[in-house]
Amino acid sequence: MTLTIVTLLPSLLNTNGDAENAAVLARRAGWAGLDARVVEVESRDDLPARVDAIVIGSGTDASLDAARTRLLELHDDLRRWGTEGVPILAVGTGWELLSWGIELPDGTGIEGLGILPGRAVPDVGGRIIGDLVVAERGSRELLVGFENHARAYVGAEGSPLGRVRSGAGNAKGSGQEGVVMGEVIGTHLHGPVLAKNPALADRILTTMAARAGLGYEPGEKTRVVDAYAESARRAHLTAAGVEVEPAASDARD
Repeated sequence: MTLTIVTLLPSLLNTNGDAENAAVLARRAGWAGLDARVVEVESRDDLPARVDAIVIGSGTDASLDAARTRLLELHDDLRRWGTEGVPILAVGTGWELLSWGIELPDGTGIEGLGILPGRAVPDVGGRIIGDLVVAERGSRELLVGFENHARAYVGAEGSPLGRVRSGAGNAKGSGQEGVVMGEVIGTHLHGPVLAKNPALADRILTTMAARAGLGYEPGEKTRVVDAYAESARRAHLTAAGVEVEPAASDARD
């Protein structure tokens, strides 16, 4: 069986390279001995027969209307995938388009698809840019990445991805980042987030494999690459002023 990871609208929603989260999943699956492929979907006609995970990247505000129009064609599919527990990772404006809606500075708005709770609203403090560190809810994992957004996200306080340790997250002073509903994740974390946070990628892959009746166990190549990722993560945490716990190998020395 081949696991199929769909990246939606990469021509419009890949400003920060976030569509490449799909490539991260496929590569890690391959290192674990699983067949996987990435399928770029620009319209519903491009959908493969089987979908095991969906990645939606971020785009510019100039692409919002066009992206929304194309995503509306997939509204029923997205809602069904979310209900069935297919992992969906949406970043930046891709996440905002799955929300209740986006409010623009001129008073107009864009209706979202209503897949995730909350809405994006203009941030009174201006654009939020900088390193972001998040303590993932229900986990000891620290997620790292870069945030760059002109809007705050409100109305999803009951289901965040995690608690902000450094940075702004959903809004300055909110203390929260992202939103999670079942296996659907929305986040401001760029990076791409799955390359910088291998543990999150592995949780998504574990869900994908289990739904397909397969097992997922990171391969030897994965561990080599993750050592580089961990070094970069620790540098990120240190720069952000977040205390870094000793690595397991350090604790044994």
